[in-house]
Amino acid sequence: MLRLSGVTAGAALVTATYPAPASAAPPVVKAPITPPEDLMREHGVLTRVLLVYREIIHRIEHGETVPVSELHAAASIIRVFIEDHHARLEEQYVYAPLRQARKLASTISTLVLQHRRGRVLTDRILAVTRTPATAPARRRLIDDLAVFVRMYEVHEAREDTVVFPVFRETVPAKQFNELSRILEDEEDRRFGTRGFAYIVNEVADIEKALDIHDLSQFTPPPS
Repeated sequence: MLRLSGVTAGAALVTATYPAPASAAPPVVKAPITPPEDLMREHGVLTRVLLVYREIIHRIEHGETVPVSELHAAASIIRVFIEDHHARLEEQYVYAPLRQARKLASTISTLVLQHRRGRVLTDRILAVTRTPATAPARRRLIDDLAVFVRMYEVHEAREDTVVFPVFRETVPAKQFNELSRILEDEEDRRFGTRGFAYIVNEVADIEKALDIHDLSQFTPPPS
């Protein structure tokens, strides 16, 4: 990904040398994304993939063929973005400080175990997309997808409502604010400066392929 740091620096220098007219609009300063907000928006990506998994389960259970391309794309996002990136950051920058502070020890141990079990499930899900799915393989796939969805719905909900609030109360403000930069830098390094938007667009493409992209279709009709 190209980074226009030189252009940005040059623009800042011009502004500093030649003040803008009084009538000019002030520059927009974006508030930094806090660590919980950063991680929770990644949970939003996870939730959307879990919805994709639910749709695939529904189709297989109703006798349709396994949508292999969409399943492979969804499971690949789980592997690359959620397991290799998001979960690693949680373990290193959220779980570790909480353990050091002796906070939520049992919860953290369970969450780490779930990360490990999730990777095993993702390995099996990805394997199904590489070979023709026999009847037993389809049944096992339904079970693996359902277990993954059930585990991660509880997993991310517990992090959002328990772990992240305790983390914010526990970590010193300076360390908390510094983590905002670290998480952003890690995302830029792995996926580019527009990486999150790219991942969201990838999920949206899967939703379109499965025809579950229209938000209004999930609104119940009037009773």
